[in-house]
Amino acid sequence: MSDKHHEEAHTGPIKNPKQLLITVLLAFILPVILIIGLVTFVGSAPKTGAGVGMQELAQAQRLQKVGSVEIRDANRPLRGGEDVYKGQCAACHATGVSGAPKFGAAGDWGPRLAQGFDALVHSALKGKGAMAPQGGGDFNDLEIARGVAFMANAGGANFPEPQPAAQEGDAAAK
Repeated sequence: MSDKHHEEAHTGPIKNPKQLLITVLLAFILPVILIIGLVTFVGSAPKTGAGVGMQELAQAQRLQKVGSVEIRDANRPLRGGEDVYKGQCAACHATGVSGAPKFGAAGDWGPRLAQGFDALVHSALKGKGAMAPQGGGDFNDLEIARGVAFMANAGGANFPEPQPAAQEGDAAAK
């Protein structure tokens, strides 16, 4: 009797292959299935954040090119200062938005005119205060300089309207 009792004390709870299979399923496969189910449940929740509603747009924005090339007509006639002012500058300078000197207000333009024409053009092209950089927009740098001269002259300056540099062929013909 002691041999039988002694033998039962050293055996485990698994007595046959069916019990072994059930134990393996419960110990290893069931937790894996539960983990996969939890990951699926958490991953399927509605996502919040920018661009979530439009997946294609969000992907296109992430994959967009770093730079771009814009082809313009190099032979188009240059626009004058008044056209540049009306097209790009009047939105802020006509009303004095965000501290912009008002068009024609000598008091607003006085301290700025003391800096000189080149400093005014540099500020227009690179940006200053609340004014964003104007270079690279619809107008080239020379046209922006013409717009600066137009506004500054309306504010009391006497700057000549900038002209394009003479081509070598034009200079030789004269």
